[in-house]
Amino acid sequence: MWRNVWAVIRREYIQRVRTKSFVFGTIAVPLIMIMMIAIPVVIAERSEDGERRIVVVDRTGVLLERLESELVELGWTVEPEVWAADVEDRLRQRAEEGEILGFLMLDDETLGQGVATFQTTSRPTPVRGLTLRGAITRAAMEYRLEGSGGAESMLSGGELIVEMLSDTPGVNPDDDGPQFAVAYAGAMILYMVILIYSVAVMRATLEEKTSRIVEVIVASMKPWHLLLGKIIGVGAVSLTQISIWILAGTLAVAAGIPTLMSARPDLTGLVDLQAALPGFGMLTLFAGFFVAGFFMYSGIYAAVGAMCNTDEEANQAQLPVVMLLVGPIIMVMPVIQDPSATWATVASLFPLFSPILMWARIAGGGVPAWQIALSFVLMAFAIVAIAWVAGRIYRVGILMTGTLPSLPELWRWVRAA
Repeated sequence: MWRNVWAVIRREYIQRVRTKSFVFGTIAVPLIMIMMIAIPVVIAERSEDGERRIVVVDRTGVLLERLESELVELGWTVEPEVWAADVEDRLRQRAEEGEILGFLMLDDETLGQGVATFQTTSRPTPVRGLTLRGAITRAAMEYRLEGSGGAESMLSGGELIVEMLSDTPGVNPDDDGPQFAVAYAGAMILYMVILIYSVAVMRATLEEKTSRIVEVIVASMKPWHLLLGKIIGVGAVSLTQISIWILAGTLAVAAGIPTLMSARPDLTGLVDLQAALPGFGMLTLFAGFFVAGFFMYSGIYAAVGAMCNTDEEANQAQLPVVMLLVGPIIMVMPVIQDPSATWATVASLFPLFSPILMWARIAGGGVPAWQIALSFVLMAFAIVAIAWVAGRIYRVGILMTGTLPSLPELWRWVRAA
C-alpha cells in the first residue's frame, strides 16, 4: 500500500515543484507582499514630510518646552499657541485652509494620564500617530518624575485621541493596529492557499480522468491509494511554498525593521509592529489550520474532479464548495472585532469554518485553549468523514463518464463503493 502511495506522492511533488509557475510564485509572492506594504508606507511618509506643521496649545504651562524639542527632532514643525476661549475655532479654520496640519491640545489630563487630543484634517499614518503619542507620554512622564507625583498611570503608554475636522468618517484607529493586521492577513492567506491547492487536487484528478491515464494507474493500485498520494503530494508542495514564504517574511522583518529604525529613529511604531508579529507558537497553529483545512477541502475537491468530465462541469460543481470558503471570509471582520461573541465561537467551531475563523479569533483577541483543542478534534473527525465519503465517490467516479451525476446518484455511488 504505502509503496504505491509514496510513488504517487513523489510524482506529484517533483512534477509540481519543477514547474515555472511554482518557481515564479515562490519568488514573486514575497516580493509583491513587500512592495504592497513598503510602497504605501513610503508614499504616506513622503506625503507627510510636507505636512508636519502643527500648533501646540499647552494649557498646563509645563509640557510645551519638553515636548517641542522632541517633536522638532522627530521632524515636526511646532508652533506654540497661547490658550484662549476662541483658540480652537481659530486653529480649526487655519487647518481647514491648509495652513497647518492640525493642532495638539494639552491639558491636565495629559499630565495625569498622558491623554491628548490632536485635531487634524488628515489622519496621520499609524507610525506617525505612535510617534506623536510616544513623545507626549514621555514629556508628561518626565514632568511627573521630576515632581512629587508618581508616573504609574503613564506606564500603559498614554493615548492620543485623533479627531477629524471634516465630516467624512475616518478609519477606526484600532483597525490600523498590528494585531488586526495579523488576524486579517492570516485569515486571507489561509483562504487563498487552501482554495488554490485544493483546486489543484481537483485539476489533477480531472486531467488524469479526461486523458484516460487513470485507467492505467488504477490497474496497478487501488483508487483510494491514488487519492491519498495525490492529496499528500500536493499538500507537501503547498507546505514547501508556504514555508519559503514564511522564512522570507521572517528574515525581511528581522533585518528590515532594525535597519529602517537605524536610518529613521522617528519610526518608533515599527517596534510595536515587530513585537505583534506571530511567534513560533502562532506559526505552528497557522500551519495546523492550513493542513486541516487543506485535507478537508482537498478531499471534497478530489470528489468533484472525479465526478466531472470537463472543466465547465468542474467549475459549475465547485461553486457550493467555494461558498463554504467564502462564508467564513465574510465573517472575518466581525469575528476579529468581537472574538468572544457566542455566534463567533459557534461559527469558529464548525469544522469547515474553523481554519479561517478560529485563526481570526486567536490572532484578534485570544481564545481559551480548550476551544482551540476542540476545533482541532472536530476538524480531525471532519477529515475522516470527508475522506470516507470522498473516497467512495472518487472510487466510482474516477472511471465513470457521461453527464454530471445528481445528488441521488452520488449517494448510490457512496453505497455501491
